[in-house]
Amino acid sequence: MSQKISVQKTGLRYVTGTTKIVSLITVMALAGCSTIGEPWAGAPDAEVTRMSSQNIALRDLPAPSSRTRVAVYDFPDLTGQFRERENVQSNSRAVSQGGAAMLMSALRDTGNGHWFSVLDRSNLDQLLRERQIVTEMRRIYRGETTPNASAIGPLRHAGIVLQGGIIGYDSNVQTGGMGARFLGIGASARWKLDVVTVSLRAVSNETGEVLASVIVDKPIASTSARGDVFRYVAMDELLEVEGGIAINEPKQIALQKAIEKAVLALTLEGAEMGLWSFANPAQAAPVMQEFRNQLVSGTGRSPESVRRALPETRNPARVTDTRPIARADREPSAEPTQAPVNVPTSSLSTEEQASESVG
Repeated sequence: MSQKISVQKTGLRYVTGTTKIVSLITVMALAGCSTIGEPWAGAPDAEVTRMSSQNIALRDLPAPSSRTRVAVYDFPDLTGQFRERENVQSNSRAVSQGGAAMLMSALRDTGNGHWFSVLDRSNLDQLLRERQIVTEMRRIYRGETTPNASAIGPLRHAGIVLQGGIIGYDSNVQTGGMGARFLGIGASARWKLDVVTVSLRAVSNETGEVLASVIVDKPIASTSARGDVFRYVAMDELLEVEGGIAINEPKQIALQKAIEKAVLALTLEGAEMGLWSFANPAQAAPVMQEFRNQLVSGTGRSPESVRRALPETRNPARVTDTRPIARADREPSAEPTQAPVNVPTSSLSTEEQASESVG
């Protein structure tokens, strides 16, 4: 069967219609490779997690009048949901189980570390056992029958405990798509939204009162686009080309952003409740006003109408001193606290002398 032959104006080379199609497919493949980049060239290297816009807003929070000591025990997944997979039962959880680590990291980032002194209680048993090792080793090798209070300082404690967890994960809250096809050439796009919800509250260590609490929702977006060509270019020549791309927001990153937003909101609400304060209230006024406006956005109510009453606990950030009353500022002596009693050898029996020499 004869084929139509076209002549390029820029040269004397003859190119068939089939060659044009192959060239077009090659160009599309190379363009795809240049767009996707590194994953096609090989496994990408590990990178330090970059700061998101939410993390930058948390770091840029105006400085406080003083640091507040807070304790974090856990930030569990309370949803009980498993990851959804088509036609397959999955034992993987829908969200990350590392909420406590994300919460402590967000607290450390607040105001670049000037707002909170964070006490890690997620592995308290390990910490206490390590301190017991110090006491036991000093008893065995230094003869301390009574623990020396100056040898290891008291474990710090906080006036406020931060509690909460991941309380919701909803899949396919919104779904949609669109597409078109004409003469065997088509394109389509699809998208869906999941939502993760976290709760965070500050609880007084002295009274157990909930001092402040916030709930934050974070949408998780997933999008995909694809195009394809399926048509005959000649009676016995079929052209079939397809391509596509899908972008899924990592659930771990979405959860981290939700926790960072919750920490920011709790910090601002705590300042409004008198739990802590800004060093420069005038500098923090725009941030506080934006926070109040977000609370009532779309409700038609004024920010003043949703202001909560102050907690009954007064000075909840106060920390009770547990250090010894008379504590030496210098390092403890290397000598044991109880000196061994020197007993004359002559006063010991033969068996006791032999035992003493062996010891």
